[in-house]
Amino acid sequence: MVLPAETEERVKRRALNTCSDNLRKVVDVSRKIPQIVEYFVNGDKENAKKLLTEIRAGETEVVESRRMVSQELAEIGAILISREDFLRFTNLSSEIADFSEGIAFYLIEIMEHNWVVSTDIKSDLVRLSSAVLDAVLKLRETMMVLNYGSQKTLERAKDVEIAERIVDDQYRTLTIKILSSQLETPALFLLRDVLQMLENCADKAEDAADTARMLSMVM
Repeated sequence: MVLPAETEERVKRRALNTCSDNLRKVVDVSRKIPQIVEYFVNGDKENAKKLLTEIRAGETEVVESRRMVSQELAEIGAILISREDFLRFTNLSSEIADFSEGIAFYLIEIMEHNWVVSTDIKSDLVRLSSAVLDAVLKLRETMMVLNYGSQKTLERAKDVEIAERIVDDQYRTLTIKILSSQLETPALFLLRDVLQMLENCADKAEDAADTARMLSMVM
């Protein structure tokens, strides 16, 4: 609960620390996406399944952490006028973990059915997954400088925007390549969904960075 003596400055730090802890868990899940893509490229179903289990456990931690953020912000109450922005930031970034689980699941399904995916598509998928992780890591950097003034936050948020554009370009190119390929129809649909979820991860990172911009104005 918020004590009477607690100032808005202190509750801002409380909210920021709770949101940062949630984002750390999101980043931990995100790091596993390039890993599972590598397993997919190498046809390593056993390790891919183990990693999916880890991703699901991480996703559960993110969900629990998001609830803690909501509870913390509810306890802080009206003393923190920016609490809706903190909540929005956490909700947006947490969705990245949700998409990560879907990406892993569909890649394993393609492996389970032994659908053949060309080497060049796999190589492009590796690059795309790395670009997505880069966007998420830049979001973390944005959150880390939130206490250092709006200018630094704006600079880091701009980096997230640039990273998202790189993802978007790679996503579009690879989408056309997949649709023009000779992939079996089920594999094509699943890969298309994987690409969409990868792009969604970068989009959520950019949206969360935009929210961080707003938070920087009141920190």
